[in-house]
Amino acid sequence: MSELPFREVPPKRSYAGKKLSDYRRYKDFLAQDFENRCGYTYCLDFWFGGKPNFQIDHFKPKSKFPDLETDYDNLVYSCSFVNRAKSDDVGSYLDPVNEDYNTHFYRDELGNIYPRTESEAARYMYIRLKLYLKRHSIIWMLDQLEQRMFILQELIEHSQNELAKSLLVEVTMRYNNYKRHLRAIQ
Repeated sequence: MSELPFREVPPKRSYAGKKLSDYRRYKDFLAQDFENRCGYTYCLDFWFGGKPNFQIDHFKPKSKFPDLETDYDNLVYSCSFVNRAKSDDVGSYLDPVNEDYNTHFYRDELGNIYPRTESEAARYMYIRLKLYLKRHSIIWMLDQLEQRMFILQELIEHSQNELAKSLLVEVTMRYNNYKRHLRAIQ
C-alpha cells in the first residue's frame, strides 16, 4: 500500500479586516482561505451542495470559549459531518492551519484517510471525527478523477490519437452528467 499526501494545499487564515460581530459573516473569507475544502477532511464543498451547506467550526468550542466566538483565528471551514462529530469536544485536535496535516495523516490509493501511528492527536481525530467514513475517500477520488481528466484533455488536444480523444469524450460526458445530476438535486 502506497502512502499519499493527505492534502495538496494547506489552508490559511488571511482575513485582516475589522472584527465582525457575527462569526457567520466570515464564511466567504473562510471558504476562500480553505480553498472551498473542509479543513479537517480536505473534501471540496461542491460535493456537499456548495458553500451554503458547509459550516463554520469553532476550533475551540464557542460554548466553552465564548470570547473566541468571533475570532477569525479560531474558525475552520468545515463539512457538516465533521463539525457535528466534533461538536463541543475539547479533545486533542490539530488546527488545520497551524499544523501540517501531511505529517499527521496520509491517504491510500483509494483516498482513505489514515492517522500516522506516532501522532496521538491524529489517532484521536480519526476516531472522533469519523475520518474513516467512505464518503471522504469517494469525494477525494472524484476530485482526483476530475484533475486527471483536465490533464488528459490538455494532452489529447496536442496529439492526434483519435481513440484517446474518443475515450476522453465518453468519460467526460459520464462524469459531467453525474455532476449535472448532483446539481439538480441540490
